[in-house]
Amino acid sequence: MAALLEINNLKLDFGLGAEAARAVDGVSLTIGAGETLCLVGESGCGKSVTAQSIARLVPSPPANYVGGEILLNGCNVLKMTPRELRDIRGGVVSYIFQEPGASLNPVFRVGAQIKESLKLHRPEKASDQEVIRLLKLVGIPAPESRLRNYPFEMSGGMQQRVMIAMALASEPRLLVADEPTTALDVTIQAQILDLLRDLKQRLGMAILLITHNLGIVGDIADRVAVMYAGQIVELAPASEILRRPLHPYTRALMNSVPKLRGNVERLPAIPGNVPRIGNFPSGCRFAPRCPVAKPECSAAAPELIEVEPKRWVRCPYWK
Repeated sequence: MAALLEINNLKLDFGLGAEAARAVDGVSLTIGAGETLCLVGESGCGKSVTAQSIARLVPSPPANYVGGEILLNGCNVLKMTPRELRDIRGGVVSYIFQEPGASLNPVFRVGAQIKESLKLHRPEKASDQEVIRLLKLVGIPAPESRLRNYPFEMSGGMQQRVMIAMALASEPRLLVADEPTTALDVTIQAQILDLLRDLKQRLGMAILLITHNLGIVGDIADRVAVMYAGQIVELAPASEILRRPLHPYTRALMNSVPKLRGNVERLPAIPGNVPRIGNFPSGCRFAPRCPVAKPECSAAAPELIEVEPKRWVRCPYWK
């Protein structure tokens, strides 16, 4: 499988000099053409910053890309000119951001907002007919009338489908979905995930899905990368990581997913909080919250190593 995206040892700081705080620390990821990779972790772990760095959407300043490379279609995004960045934003990689109600412009009809994306990337297709086709593609009923709706006239699930239609308008090769099911009920969550899986198969695009919930990745992901405190702590095929998580943090995330069977009065919770950027503990960053931590875990930072074929873990005590 050819690599559409390669992130190699990416390091990103907020601030300069002594005030710099590292948000992304040595992250390496690849996504092949037509592959779905899920990036999982709690809020504040650096998932969204990593994803937005793919098209350099994190403003610089305050962000400072201090190391590594991001290869998209073989070209290093970190060395692109503003004009080259405009071409890849939407043209090669498109984003679905959290909370569609906040992302859509409330004073413009949804059809006009989708058409704006068409005008930027496929001006020859900037017509009501193409907008209707895109709305049909994402499963919106009666698209001929819906394109004249304002965002507030649509449900949260419908707004998210409009956001997906806008992202698809440019026919990207990589779709980044940042918590696309946040604030939606479980039924609509399932519908959105089914839609993304169907669109991937029909359009042949790759997907980077960002979520804090390991429970939703089983049916859509090919591989899963677990992120904690700015670092990847586990990377493996989705079936393997769900069947047998190796890193203590991954196990803790799995244990916090509600189960359909069994009577449980209280879900297990991970003690403490994700450390703030710039205030990471020494050694293993998960050690202060880890149930199996040893004294030496706080002394030396573990490396991300391949412990089994295609399975990478940042913990010497993964067994």
